[in-house]
Amino acid sequence: MDVASTFIRIFFLILSVFFLTVHRITSPEGHTAANIGMGLAMGVGLGAALMALDFLFKRFNLRAFNIAVVGLFIGYLMGQGLVLILNAILQLSAASAHIDPKSLEILQISLFLFGTYLGTLMTLRAADEFSVSIPFIRFTPTAQKKRDLLVDASVLSDARIIDLSASGLVDQHLVLPRFIVKELHAQAETSDEMTRNKAKRALEVAKKLETTGGLELRYNDTDFPDVKDSMTKMLRLARLLDANILTADISRIQMASIEGIRIINIHALSNSLKPLMQAGEHIKIKIQRYGKEPLQGVGYLEDGTMVVINGGGAFIGELIDAQVLSVKHTSSGRMIFCNALTEEARIPQYDEQETR
Repeated sequence: MDVASTFIRIFFLILSVFFLTVHRITSPEGHTAANIGMGLAMGVGLGAALMALDFLFKRFNLRAFNIAVVGLFIGYLMGQGLVLILNAILQLSAASAHIDPKSLEILQISLFLFGTYLGTLMTLRAADEFSVSIPFIRFTPTAQKKRDLLVDASVLSDARIIDLSASGLVDQHLVLPRFIVKELHAQAETSDEMTRNKAKRALEVAKKLETTGGLELRYNDTDFPDVKDSMTKMLRLARLLDANILTADISRIQMASIEGIRIINIHALSNSLKPLMQAGEHIKIKIQRYGKEPLQGVGYLEDGTMVVINGGGAFIGELIDAQVLSVKHTSSGRMIFCNALTEEARIPQYDEQETR
């Protein structure tokens, strides 16, 4: 795809230089060096302008382009209709005799532009409902497509979404609703320092996602003015777009399951990717606090997994060797149970049943 895009850019650059150079040398001045130089410069400038437009509309997909074309057509018809109504009113009234022709022309142009702008804007805003208005232009793919992922504010507050996006697993499938961005901007202006800082971090993450190469984060302008709760809006938008929701808020999963929407929780995804520990494996762990049982210590792996070390209570703050006894799966992640492999440690054989 990149090779084809490069070829097309070079091809149109050559065409721009060729046609504008030919146009200059066929002018009355003839084949002068000044004409050739001006033609070359104008061709390069036109080619550069085309490439700039290409980068400007890089995130403008084919569906959005089609909607924009239809919107311009509807806006054109609306503008022409408003001008015709104005002319009819003026013909039926005596006011047309008192209007200056220049002023009338400016009024007609302004009314036409207003109608075109309004029609185009209304069409773009109702893009997701367009298939309801014209049901016969919607085509159903023969194969089941991969669903888009709607991003909520809790995910943007978790910097791990940047690493997930850079991995390539969610390329061209992340959709950020505009109402979430507006909500974050509003929170960034509140007096509560914690809420304000959290919203600012989320906006910074959104900007980083925009610049992530190959991700192609898309924005959706659909809003539901009659709904105030952002989660309810997310559920309605997910149902409208037939998309899933990517969240970091565990409390929202139950609500979504009632609505029939699939929720992908970034915490569950992170827990499923944590490395497995086998019984008998040796690890190094720093003891950070006491456990529930005598002489038990608790430490944490780099990914946040809690490790309970029998005989590690005497080594708070120290890095010791330990041997894995078992791994327990819980709703919040994994817990690893170990025995300390230090001569000074007394190791009573507690297991996960005794630490409950």
